[in-house]
Amino acid sequence: GWCPLSPTGAQSTQLLVEPPWTLVVLWDRVTLTCQGSGTAAATTWYKDGQRWGQKGSDHITVTVSGTYECHTPGTRISFPVRVLD
Repeated sequence: GWCPLSPTGAQSTQLLVEPPWTLVVLWDRVTLTCQGSGTAAATTWYKDGQRWGQKGSDHITVTVSGTYECHTPGTRISFPVRVLD
């Protein structure tokens, strides 16, 4: 059955990294995918704490080094992923 999301039980947004290395470097052509409870259209991306890129895409290809996070409504912000040069 369907049950409403309570804010206290909100799960963190999942930020998936492809390729799935522990150390993420730019020349791997890194793609980040945001998995949360909301739709892709509601996804917000952050780089180094600032809003980044286009809202409304559940995945981005990283071209600039930095620390990336994503957020979808109804969930906590994802754990940060750091991408090195």
